[in-house]
Amino acid sequence: MSSCCSPEGRDGHTPGITAAPQVFSLSVPQAQGSHHHEVAAGQEGLTVRGDALIPAGTFSMGDPFDEGYPADGETPVHDVFISAFRISTTAVSNTDFAAFVDATGYRTESELYGTSAVFHLAVQADAADILGTAAGTPWWLNVRGADWAHPSGPRSHWQDAADHPVTQVSHTDALAYCAWAGRALPTEAQWEYAARGGLPDSRYPWGNELHGTDSAGETLHHCNIWQGTFPAENTCDDGYLTTAPVDSFTPNAYGLFQTSGNVWEWCADWFLPKYYKSCLNQGTVADPPGPTIGRGRVMRGGSYLCHDSYCNRYRLAARSSNSPESASGNLGFRTIAL
Repeated sequence: MSSCCSPEGRDGHTPGITAAPQVFSLSVPQAQGSHHHEVAAGQEGLTVRGDALIPAGTFSMGDPFDEGYPADGETPVHDVFISAFRISTTAVSNTDFAAFVDATGYRTESELYGTSAVFHLAVQADAADILGTAAGTPWWLNVRGADWAHPSGPRSHWQDAADHPVTQVSHTDALAYCAWAGRALPTEAQWEYAARGGLPDSRYPWGNELHGTDSAGETLHHCNIWQGTFPAENTCDDGYLTTAPVDSFTPNAYGLFQTSGNVWEWCADWFLPKYYKSCLNQGTVADPPGPTIGRGRVMRGGSYLCHDSYCNRYRLAARSSNSPESASGNLGFRTIAL
């Protein structure tokens, strides 16, 4: 897994974390100010809630461009039939998750461990609360007091980003939310089918080109990913240093927002790179539940940390994984109806 995705696992508190954080010399832009990004027609300033009905159909799952990371197992492309289902148009927001916590008193794994992973440009914490860095990826800091309610550290609060996706939630936390809400995580096949919005063999939910051009000839951003030089400078050309509200940018043809970029989304499946090969041998697979074993749980969609020069995983076919107990500031989820 590329290390811009999210640091893996926990060991004691957060695994793979060293004792002393590395000091960076950084350029941190202001995310406020003017920016140019695409907003759904008629949706500016509104929060869209609800499910999209995804019609039954067959699609080609996987990377038709053969541009993914070999270790991720994005090929071979194989045909999959998906029964009709309903999926949330947005990722679960901080407001949504707060309602769950208020109703149940649930404590997330990050709260129980006492620390979680925060991207270095996003940290809002005293120096004493920065306990170390992820091994080999010093842009991930182990921050005491970072959790879903304080996603960037103790000085942050979810109410400051109420309409942003909840983060710092593990796969276990996502399942707990689903159990309370009477919902489920999508399978990886359901996720990709819905994310494509009916576009076959497309690189992104809107087509094959990353950027568009508006009537004035300016760059039109379709999603929230990294601009600049990773990991030291994000120019925020799309308007966001970290997460964006869950209904930012234009949705796909099925009405789903941000299936590329913003936050990684947990899926139900175990992750096994060779799984697509076994699917191809079966012909058209109907509603595949994923493998019965794997080295972690599937994550889809990429995040605000993805950049085409480093982690080109905001493509529709891209896949990654993490251990079920892992959590970070760029990892959330959306749900399906049972």
